[in-house]
Amino acid sequence: MSGDLSVLDRARLRWRARRGLLENDLIITRFLDAHEARLTETDVRALTQLFEMGDNELLDVLLGRTDLSGPYDDPDIRRLVEQMKAL
Repeated sequence: MSGDLSVLDRARLRWRARRGLLENDLIITRFLDAHEARLTETDVRALTQLFEMGDNELLDVLLGRTDLSGPYDDPDIRRLVEQMKAL
């Protein structure tokens, strides 16, 4: 997958990215619009793990209200969250 996601991979990633809170959807969609073409397999794994977070917890992380912790405190996830915050 290194930087070359298939159309199906992209559709799956966007489907998994759908959230219950509009704010999360907007942040994640903006990130995917900007970076999707360059995502690596490692990035996709990290995003998939991040998407397992609850909506309110994820929003707090994306808005910088709380830090990543537990299984989400991972360098790859941190890097992607920082990229999302920067947009």
